[in-house]
Amino acid sequence: MATSADDTAEARAAVSAGTEAAPLSITAERFWNLPNSITMWEGQAASRVFGWLFVAAAVTDIIDGWLARRGQMVTSIGKLLDPLVDKLTVSTALVVLLAMGRIPIWASVMVVVIIGRELAVTGLRGVAAAGGQVVAAGSLGKVKTTCQNIAIAALIFHYPTFGLPAHELGMAFLAIATALTLGSGYQYFADYFGGRSQSA
Repeated sequence: MATSADDTAEARAAVSAGTEAAPLSITAERFWNLPNSITMWEGQAASRVFGWLFVAAAVTDIIDGWLARRGQMVTSIGKLLDPLVDKLTVSTALVVLLAMGRIPIWASVMVVVIIGRELAVTGLRGVAAAGGQVVAAGSLGKVKTTCQNIAIAALIFHYPTFGLPAHELGMAFLAIATALTLGSGYQYFADYFGGRSQSA
């Protein structure tokens, strides 16, 4: 069956539009996904940028807490929310580093221990808050947080930085942070339940 010139022109226009639109839609759909986002971290320059951003966030958190204590502006909601935001940041960073392979699969147990402890302590704080109590960060927990932040920052830098083997330092501090995670987690629960038994 013969087709008119208008039909042929419409068909060609449709094919042309389809071939031109497809790459754009594929690019929009497929680029911003987890694997490609992780790939953005992998270069040395990108690693340094993200590393310094993490360091800046950690330093800002320290300054924020210091100013709150110095200005006597410490509040119960601050004691609850500040550690919660820290835990979310740390957990996200550890999961991404594990997915990137910067934390080897054999060390995934350390990630599980750290995140599991963070969830447990967050749950404990929720229970305490429901009873009118606030579980503030202890001294051992603060040391753990420092080692944890050093570990994560070094693992994000990954490549040698300032002449130091960033990846190896990161793994060493991650091991130390894991041990401190267990110790401080036990301390939180022991203090909470010990305090409850004394007040009962």
